[in-house]
Amino acid sequence: MSGASVLFDAPGPRARARNRIATAATVVVLAAVAAAVLWQFAEKDQLTAEKWSPFFTANLWKTYLLPGLQGTLIAAALSIVAAMVLGFLLGIGRLSPHAVVRWPSAVFVEFFRAVPVLIMMIFSFALFGAYDVVPSKYQALAGVVTGLTLYNGAVIAEIIRAGVHSLPKGQAEAASALGMRWGQTMRSVQLPQAVTAMLPVLISQMVVVLKDTAIGYQILYLEVVRQATNVAGAYGNYIPALIVVALVLITINFGLSAFATWLERRLRRSRRTPEPVRAHALEPGD
Repeated sequence: MSGASVLFDAPGPRARARNRIATAATVVVLAAVAAAVLWQFAEKDQLTAEKWSPFFTANLWKTYLLPGLQGTLIAAALSIVAAMVLGFLLGIGRLSPHAVVRWPSAVFVEFFRAVPVLIMMIFSFALFGAYDVVPSKYQALAGVVTGLTLYNGAVIAEIIRAGVHSLPKGQAEAASALGMRWGQTMRSVQLPQAVTAMLPVLISQMVVVLKDTAIGYQILYLEVVRQATNVAGAYGNYIPALIVVALVLITINFGLSAFATWLERRLRRSRRTPEPVRAHALEPGD
């Protein structure tokens, strides 16, 4: 029993041997593909020191990559905050016992989940430009943030709804038995428990927001991927530029994932830990 799995039977000697062979063959194939790709890069002179040396100069980072990275982080931060607020409102609205709140929230969520992010960005950008809703300097940023907020807010609303539904029904029943109204139950009982379970998915959605800021390239928003193409045009090093930008974004995404893991463990630990003993509780005679 100790060697069995709850999902599948433990492999025997022959199965383990086949798995090792398949693993070795996969590694060899991937190594061959990587070698072929690197060979092609070398054939196109994309791996020479001349192509990579500009990334070790402050001028390239100051002129191209840092402004692009700043634009990416600003758009992502604004979109994440707005999408979180919108998602929580819509998610709670979809759980509302009142049909006048529940049905409009459901229609809003289903509609904006179905519309591609790029279309929402282009439409918002054109709308802001046609009616001067925002200054022209910020129209591209507003278009990116609007598109990301509407789409990801709808996705987060579904995450909230699924997280609350995953809780045992006894939680809401116990709160109702204590005389708590629906709003009190949602605010004080269900959401605090659901947030911890939903946290990894919410952080994953933040990573999606960060990556989707690159779509803003289509409406001329100054973000890091667009700046990578500008670097390639200036220095003729298209592949190195994209590799460097990819490494920067991967580092940021790994940081977000690590933060989510740390925060989830901290929240779970803090809710299991008993309240610390106060000084007055140790006084003689108590």
